[in-house]
Amino acid sequence: MEWMILPLKRYAQFSGRSPRREYWMFVLFNIIVSIVLSIVDTVLGLGGHTSSYSASGPGSYAAGAGTSGGILSGLWSLAILIPSIAVGVRRLHDVNRSGWWMLAPVLVLGVAMVSALARLGANPDASMFGFGIFFMVAMLIGLIVSILLLVWACTRGTIGPNRFGPDPYAPIDDLQETFR
Repeated sequence: MEWMILPLKRYAQFSGRSPRREYWMFVLFNIIVSIVLSIVDTVLGLGGHTSSYSASGPGSYAAGAGTSGGILSGLWSLAILIPSIAVGVRRLHDVNRSGWWMLAPVLVLGVAMVSALARLGANPDASMFGFGIFFMVAMLIGLIVSILLLVWACTRGTIGPNRFGPDPYAPIDDLQETFR
C-alpha cells in the first residue's frame, strides 16, 4: 500500500527517480479509485452514468459496458494530475531519459491540430486529402512515441546512479527513509 500512495507524498517532486513498482502501483491505485468513484457518482446521481450494450441477431456475440465519471471522478482526476505527471517524469529519469519525453505525444498531436486549423483558415474550400494523410502520419508518430513511453515505463531502471540521482533500489539502512 505504501508504494501506491508514495507519489502522493512526493506530490510535485519532479527530480529523482521512481522504480517500476512505485509507478505501476500508483497506476493501479488510480484505476481502482477511478472505478469506485465512477460507481459512487452514478449511484449518487452526480453526473456519472453507466452504459451497456449487447449485439443481438444471428452470429452476434459482442457485449460491453462503460462508465463515465461525474463530479467526484473529475475532482479526483484534477487532484492527481500533478502527481501523475511527476511520477511519470521520475519513471523516465529511472531509465535515464529526460522527463520532457512525456510531452512528445501531445506535441505531435498539437502540431497536427494547429496545421489543420491553419489550413482551414487559409482556404476553407481546399481539398483536405493532403492534410488527411499528414494527420494520419502525425497520429501514427504519436502512437509510436506513446508505445515507446510504455516500453520505457516497463523497462528496469538504470542499475546504480545515473544523471538523475541514485538507484532507488540501492541498499539503504532504514526502510522507513524510503517512505518519508
